[in-house]
Amino acid sequence: MYDPDELEAIREAKDEWEEETYGPTVDRFGEREDAFETDTEGQPIDPLYTPDDVADLEYEEDLGFPGEEPFTRGVYSTMHRGRLWTMRQYAGMGTASETNERFHYLIEEGSSGLSMAFDLPTQMGYDSDAAMAEGEVGRSGVAIDTLDDFERVFEGIPLDEVSTSMTINAPAAVLLAMYVAIGDQQGVPREQLRGTIQNDIMKEYIARNLYIYPPEPSMRLITDVFEFCAAETPNFNTISISGYHIREAGSTAAQEVAFTLGNGIEYVEAAVDAGLDVEEFAPQLSFFFNAHNDIFEEAAKFRAARRLWAKIMQERFDAESSKAKQLKFHTQTGGSTLTAQQIENNVVRVAYQALAAVLGGTQSLHTNGKDEALALPTEQSVRTALRTQQILAHESGAADTIDPLAGSYYVESLTDGIEERAVSIIESVDERGGMLPAVESQWVQREIQDVAFERQREIEEGERIIVGVNEYESDEDPEIDLEEVDPERENEQRERLEAVKDERDSEAVEEALEAIREAANAEENLLPYMVEAVKRYATVQEICDVLREEFGEYQPGSAL
Repeated sequence: MYDPDELEAIREAKDEWEEETYGPTVDRFGEREDAFETDTEGQPIDPLYTPDDVADLEYEEDLGFPGEEPFTRGVYSTMHRGRLWTMRQYAGMGTASETNERFHYLIEEGSSGLSMAFDLPTQMGYDSDAAMAEGEVGRSGVAIDTLDDFERVFEGIPLDEVSTSMTINAPAAVLLAMYVAIGDQQGVPREQLRGTIQNDIMKEYIARNLYIYPPEPSMRLITDVFEFCAAETPNFNTISISGYHIREAGSTAAQEVAFTLGNGIEYVEAAVDAGLDVEEFAPQLSFFFNAHNDIFEEAAKFRAARRLWAKIMQERFDAESSKAKQLKFHTQTGGSTLTAQQIENNVVRVAYQALAAVLGGTQSLHTNGKDEALALPTEQSVRTALRTQQILAHESGAADTIDPLAGSYYVESLTDGIEERAVSIIESVDERGGMLPAVESQWVQREIQDVAFERQREIEEGERIIVGVNEYESDEDPEIDLEEVDPERENEQRERLEAVKDERDSEAVEEALEAIREAANAEENLLPYMVEAVKRYATVQEICDVLREEFGEYQPGSAL
């Protein structure tokens, strides 16, 4: 992209600058004692970048134009000039009725997308009356036992007017079936349903441990969702392949990209092996990334991920259409970066992280509440988090031009560096037979744990400054208004569940559950049977228990 003679002239001019201007200044006054390197990668940061640092960059091959391959500059031609990113706020407030209230509040405050958090029992496929659920009902999100709960959650919310993201994985197919059933109740054509189901079981084995079934049947459930949605709900994203939790577990930016795209490769291979057409299901894949504090590293990460995925889809899977090669992604600001000390500082952290996501070209964004290191966010902190996005959209200018950091010698160098390291990690995964064997052998987990351990050591020894934690500390202990879950809500949820069980047609439920069992054994797509079962008010656990009996439960080894 650059003339060799001009590059040589720039090199000579930079050498002269270092010798005559920069060097003497450093000798006389010195520089800060900080380690000048990127936040997670530890990539050394030079004092100055020039075209020589991106001398190998080929514009059309490496950058191109927005909406065109390799999508480095964005998956849509207008990006945020055409339509702002979807502003999602994560909500799940104990009971279905409380969640419904929060959803209506967010819509009134200008949120353009709903994001649904579920409590731990629901995420593990247990009902609120299960012994395993005691003390956890409604704590980390909303408790969902039957379609009755979904009816309460979406009361007064037309599903043809909102986009809904559901953070659910092991029982994702069951919750998707409920969403489809609610759409049917409202008379919304299935092709008009919009949203995303996380449905990413691989990262559960890697980072969160909220799995139910072994990998093979879990992959079958995922491909069943792919097939069902391609035919029934073409505007619904069938999976949110999540690097977010990988980063929360302590990975570097390059590991986040590599392991996330590695999981993506695993899902695409499973779908192809199941006989699905890449051109049909790949456009419904979506990704979910974290945004941390290093603005330039994070923006470069998003750009590198888009470019690398386009190459993977073309080279590994012979994808032909642009839509099948696009990496569309949601971003959430970094929960692990929030501190319990001086929580007001978290407002600033979230704002910078949101800026990085927008500069990197995100399709939707969730901004964390300042108090989420301590509890579910209060209504006030949720409003501040949403206002952060709105100020960014309407006052900062960050959304006024497409890929505003493109051409920065520094950012392009970071983009290349992250992609190179991600490719190297993916090659190591391939050498181990792919992500499933790499995860089952605990290799992926150990790679992340090593980074997380080193980062914690740096914090404890003061090598990495966390404002308000190990530097600029305060003795003040201000009063904090935290969201609390009333313990009585657990009893109320169990009573509602008992009432639903008493009122439903138990014989019809048993028939629907038996149909799921037969479909599981016959290798049929399970989604139509699940939709019918939830319409008869079968519970989440009843459906999951059928599959537990047929598929077994995953028992992991310990990380070495």
